[in-house]
Amino acid sequence: MDIEHIDTIAAIATPPGNGGVGIIRISGRLALEIAAQLTKKTLTARTSRFSNFLEHDNSVIDSGIALYFPAPASYTGEDVLELQAHGGSVVLNMLLRRVLALGARLARPGEFTQRAFLNNKLDLAQAEAIADLIESSTEQSVRSAQRSMQGVFSEQINNLITELTELRVYIEAAIDFVDEEIDFLTDGVVENRLVSLIKRLQDIQQTAKQGRLLRDGMTVVLAGKPNAGKSSLLNALAGHDAAIVTDIAGTTRDVLRERIQLDGMPLHIIDTAGLRESSNAIEQEGIRRAQEEIRKADKVLLLIDARDKEPQTLLDSIPEGLDITTVYNKIDLLEIAPEIKITASDTQIYLSIKTGAGMDLLIQHLKQSVGYNESTENIFIARTRHLEALKKGHELVQNALHQLQTTQAGELVAEDLRQAQQALAEITGEFTSDDLLGKIFSSFCIGK
Repeated sequence: MDIEHIDTIAAIATPPGNGGVGIIRISGRLALEIAAQLTKKTLTARTSRFSNFLEHDNSVIDSGIALYFPAPASYTGEDVLELQAHGGSVVLNMLLRRVLALGARLARPGEFTQRAFLNNKLDLAQAEAIADLIESSTEQSVRSAQRSMQGVFSEQINNLITELTELRVYIEAAIDFVDEEIDFLTDGVVENRLVSLIKRLQDIQQTAKQGRLLRDGMTVVLAGKPNAGKSSLLNALAGHDAAIVTDIAGTTRDVLRERIQLDGMPLHIIDTAGLRESSNAIEQEGIRRAQEEIRKADKVLLLIDARDKEPQTLLDSIPEGLDITTVYNKIDLLEIAPEIKITASDTQIYLSIKTGAGMDLLIQHLKQSVGYNESTENIFIARTRHLEALKKGHELVQNALHQLQTTQAGELVAEDLRQAQQALAEITGEFTSDDLLGKIFSSFCIGK
């Protein structure tokens, strides 16, 4: 993009309201000219300069610091001017109005970062990580966003794209030299490399899923029969009485939602109506909504009264393929000790919500489910679109392996790899539609 032929943009970069310092950011070819007219001084690159900020009649709007960053060594890759003034909302709006009168236009949400992306100062995954850093609600998500900003995620994606490209070249060369004595498609090299790519994609998918949960929070649905302790568990995790708790079966008729932080880990806890046969129309609707939330959950905590003689009936009613932890509540009534049982097929936790026995086991399990207590050295922030691109790339490489093993059609294998390469390149923005870019950057705050 030719940065000499685009508008100069400006915006207040600090939050609304009053504060000690407020910042106005300007980016574009008119930045230095605006600085000269506003301050009547010559600015030196990357050197703070105290100055009065002047109105058109040379009256003083405010005084503060002016900083100039010439292109391309700036955040956007363009000439950038930052004005640090006093943080009153009125004075900042007066200063912004003056900047706009000098030739700038008001920036759209995310336009500064969008220009940084378009000018190759950062890729799309790094740009998204900036917004995620600003919106982070926990220390863990801040660290993960920082890793994405520093290119940890992008580097892994670029390495995969490079390997896909090299493998495509190898396969296309094999197609071009079919008369050679060695059959490159059956010598095991391509198959081994495809298997390795599939494994690496699976590993990155798992890491990205943890990053997405750290960004958005894990959605945990509490399900079970009436009076199993779902609402009591919601209140215990939230730390206050978010749900009504009674001994009357069917007290909870609708979905209750509570956003909490569990030792700094974001969770969306959803309490649902008890699962049972009912002739009550209102309760039936509550059960339908409960089943809908169960199908969408990141994790389901299936609560069962430890005294229940027929728990399998409830277990059989839950759809397959969900991440389910079975929680046996009210162990205090049976005088048994709290414990957690982890097998290859499921996880079972025995606890008492009433006495608190075993609640530490549940909390630790939830942390591990989102990767919160594991080593976070390589965890990066991720979004749903990243997961979808990784899933598509993974499926295409799997299909390439299938084509190789069943038909040995090199052209089809190469085409699957080309599409996989393009799917992964959408993560960093090498192949991205303008509509997607507009959607991504419109979610940023103005001034960033």
